[in-house]
Amino acid sequence: QVQLVESGGGLVQAGGSLRLSCAASGSIFSINDMGWYRQAPGKQREYVAMISRRGTTDSNDSVKGRFTISRDNAKNTVYLQMNSLKPEDTAVYYCKVTTVGGRTSWGQGTQVTVSS
Repeated sequence: QVQLVESGGGLVQAGGSLRLSCAASGSIFSINDMGWYRQAPGKQREYVAMISRRGTTDSNDSVKGRFTISRDNAKNTVYLQMNSLKPEDTAVYYCKVTTVGGRTSWGQGTQVTVSS
């Protein structure tokens, strides 16, 4: 079992930046992919970005060029650097981890609000 704790959310003006962190604990040796999803009010949860254990990254087209995902395997932490934020980026951001056995764990979510 992997436990996840997110931090770094908050209120920012359009054009600003935030950095989200997600620290994993528990069965960390089994962690494979780490990623971020978000859910805006009244909308379904959507994929934002992911990074493999070896550092291969992928992201949703809507955040390409603005958001950067990274991870520190020594700290069992994944980060999401968000630049040039837009009001439509407002959502609860969730960290997701997938183990080598295919199990997934989710964090509790952190609120990001971008004002216009």
